[in-house]
Amino acid sequence: MPIFSYLAIPRSGAKESLCAELSALEYCRVIPAENHEVVVLVTEAPDETSEEALQGKLKKLQGLQSLSLAFGYDEKLGRK
Repeated sequence: MPIFSYLAIPRSGAKESLCAELSALEYCRVIPAENHEVVVLVTEAPDETSEEALQGKLKKLQGLQSLSLAFGYDEKLGRK
């Protein structure tokens, strides 16, 4: 089961809409910072195929300026 955590930087003024976009995606948990324009995103997909599909959806989000991987783990590969 692939598990990843990211720092998501929204486009200017788009933090709330980015949080809504991310929350609507399956396998995502969104934790917005209270005092900064940054969002922590944790994903936990059931398999590699679902993870790849989720990655494709993340790349298309309108409110996302950048996405930085903070941690990645796949039980088949070990820590990434």
